[in-house]
Amino acid sequence: MFDLDAGKLIVIGIVALIAIPSKDLPRVLRTLGQATGRMRRMAAEFQGQFMEAMREAELADLKKEIEETNKSIMKSVKLEGAFDPMVEARKQITTAIDGESGASQTPEPPAGEAEDASDGAGSKAQPSGKADS
Repeated sequence: MFDLDAGKLIVIGIVALIAIPSKDLPRVLRTLGQATGRMRRMAAEFQGQFMEAMREAELADLKKEIEETNKSIMKSVKLEGAFDPMVEARKQITTAIDGESGASQTPEPPAGEAEDASDGAGSKAQPSGKADS
């Protein structure tokens, strides 16, 4: 900022020794050291705040990029309705309920019992594959 190199600092020091009396020199040097320390702390704090703002900006950009990528993936794959087990369960339940309410009042017997009822003699039919003993 001020572009102070070693040569310029030596010239400033010699002028300070000539201009400042020897009894006030320690107090002036202590004050100068404290001011230098404050300026360094302020510069470090400013740099830290600046770096934090840069990190937040990078994180915001990264978050936005990830959200855009996520949206493009969702559009390309179309996962919104591709796999929803609840929709399938609702369809099955609705079909089962509609099937019961739409059926006649007399329930149809299961397939095995229907053959027995059609025998007409009232006797039980032998299971297939077994002979009379």
